[in-house]
Amino acid sequence: MKRNQDKALKHRGFSLFLSIIIVFLILGTVVFSVARKISGEMSLSAVHNLSENLNLIKSTIEAILTNEAEFQLLISNKLAQYDDPMEYVLSYEPNDTMVKMSLIMAGETEGLSHTGEPFSEEELDFSGDRTIAGLPVSRSYVSHMGTWAYTIKSPVVKDGTEIAALYIEYVYDSLNRFLPRGFYDNQAVIYLMDSESERFVLKPEGMGMRTAGHLNLTDFYRANSIVDAQLRTEVNDCINEGKNILFYHDIRQVNSLNYMWSVNGGSIYLVGYVAYEAIQQEGRTVNQNILLVVVIMLVAFLLCCILYYFNQRQHIRIRKEQEAEREIHNKQLTEALQAAQIASHSKTMFLSNMSHDIRTPMNAVLGFAALLDKNADQPEKVKEYTRKITSSGQHLLGLINDVLDISKIESGKVVLSFEEFSLNDVLSSINAIIRPMANAKKQSFQIEVEGIDREYLIGDETRISQILINLLSNAVKYTQEGGDIRLRITGLEQRSSQYERIRMEVEDNGYGMTPEFLKTIFDAFTRAENSTTNKVQGTGLGMAITKSIVELMGGTIDVSSEVGRGSLFRTELEFRIPEEHRKEEKPKENEACSLKGLHFLAAEDNEINAEILAEFLKMEGASCKIAENGKLAVECFENAPEGEFDAILMDVQMPVMNGYEATAAIRSMNRRDAGEIPIIAMTANAFAEDEKDALNAGMNAHIAKPLDVEQVKRVIRQHIQKKSHKEGSMTHEQ
Repeated sequence: MKRNQDKALKHRGFSLFLSIIIVFLILGTVVFSVARKISGEMSLSAVHNLSENLNLIKSTIEAILTNEAEFQLLISNKLAQYDDPMEYVLSYEPNDTMVKMSLIMAGETEGLSHTGEPFSEEELDFSGDRTIAGLPVSRSYVSHMGTWAYTIKSPVVKDGTEIAALYIEYVYDSLNRFLPRGFYDNQAVIYLMDSESERFVLKPEGMGMRTAGHLNLTDFYRANSIVDAQLRTEVNDCINEGKNILFYHDIRQVNSLNYMWSVNGGSIYLVGYVAYEAIQQEGRTVNQNILLVVVIMLVAFLLCCILYYFNQRQHIRIRKEQEAEREIHNKQLTEALQAAQIASHSKTMFLSNMSHDIRTPMNAVLGFAALLDKNADQPEKVKEYTRKITSSGQHLLGLINDVLDISKIESGKVVLSFEEFSLNDVLSSINAIIRPMANAKKQSFQIEVEGIDREYLIGDETRISQILINLLSNAVKYTQEGGDIRLRITGLEQRSSQYERIRMEVEDNGYGMTPEFLKTIFDAFTRAENSTTNKVQGTGLGMAITKSIVELMGGTIDVSSEVGRGSLFRTELEFRIPEEHRKEEKPKENEACSLKGLHFLAAEDNEINAEILAEFLKMEGASCKIAENGKLAVECFENAPEGEFDAILMDVQMPVMNGYEATAAIRSMNRRDAGEIPIIAMTANAFAEDEKDALNAGMNAHIAKPLDVEQVKRVIRQHIQKKSHKEGSMTHEQ
């Protein structure tokens, strides 16, 4: 009986054990199937996400290429407005994207680059019929800088006739700043390949290891052991047809997903790979936990179920985190695309504004010049037309200076000049400039100064004046006739005994600004747009320049405004207090500015400028000898007797020998007056570093073009008097 019970118990235990094993097997099978399904779905999701990433990179690159082509068309249209388009090309300053500009006039086989070097289309290969936004694109090549580049060709059409062809060289490296800094934890490798030559023209930063670089597709195949002829044929067919392809292949014994992704209709390809392990991270995690689940099931069925439950929750959390990470990558790519589109829109709006604002004063200059020619025998009309031409020319110069200033600031080339200056002199010059503008609109303009004990400070007087003129001229422009404008200069509590702290406030009761515009007022190329202010001309750079200069000087600027009630700009700056002040007796004005009886040597390659300079000196009772370039100026001085010339007026940018080289050659001559004669630079290079270069080259002074007549007279006479005092002292000593 007992034996039968034991047998029954054993049978029941065996049945229970067998049942548990079967349950475990069923559960294990179910768990394994579920895990496989989840892993497969995650793999498909990862592949889909990779495709989306590649499509976003593709869209970003295509948007940049389209923007480049459209911007080049705008430049071509602008060139058509010039009587001499080559002059614009030769004055072009390259940037990080457009590194070379060339022009070939219609009917000619050779033209010039912006460097002045000869250029021929035969240097490039346009045989591939590649286009961007409808413009022909050359085959990729290695530029003179040693980096991969391509050239876009666009026609220059004037009155329906193609007068020239514009060629601009772009470098692939400029695409780097618009592309993401890697994805899949920097495990994905991407190259930019030129499809025709199959050369790798760019390895974006952050995309895989930098040491994994390849030269071309063949090198890529060899380095990664892709030897399957059928696979290579399939890849080549896809590249020839401009299609995308994904395929699995082991890269350095690691199973990887390889991709060839078409960009710009197949002219460029994104080539690379990502470890399958990286995109199947979720599935790998599931597989690792399957073993853990099976081991736990051997301990206890209940414990296995509990652990499986928590394990699934962990999978869900990990998946959500990784999906969130993918969303961040997608957002970064989207933001890069939007940034490229915004930059394109800003350039378009800027060129549109500049086209309108430059044409307006230019139309006045040309119109009044024509009237001046017809009415040359009527002195009153000649004076009126001349005044209006000068006013329009000054406005045009202001527009150009704004563009040059913002270019210098953005490239970090602005140099501050710290010298002792008089605050009273600054305010006097500001008053002389702004008050006539305010009087013309019947506006009240007041200057208030309080709490400042020191007249002399150390700082960049030119930049301080520029800040105040920008703020006050805007106040005049955007204030109605009969309005009020105030400039308040207030001394603040000192933080240090060595520095004077000053607040400058410009307040008006003009049109005011909306809260939306206040958020972007200090951004470049922005202008308030409404029916009242649309008639006001400008580049939209003034406030951006002002803020950049204030911050460069270590100060702050803020603005408050209300539509219909006016605006208040508040700027705070600190200036070093000089240890001592030197007062020099100024010469009488008539003595300081008289040039009568002086004889000059003038180096000027521009015939019109030379004619104007000679006529100006003749009107002042002086004479000059013109040299067309630096070399002729050196020879003329060398062959002239000592003391024949009272001073040399030296242009800087000249053919054969520039002004700096000519000055150095004159200073090195073995004759007494070579080291003493005043040499004054008269050049369009108008920045602080240009003045420093002139002085370093051995010149005595620097005058920026367009020339101010009174400034020219004052500077010339000042240095000639210094020379006379020095010669008198030497004679007395002898």
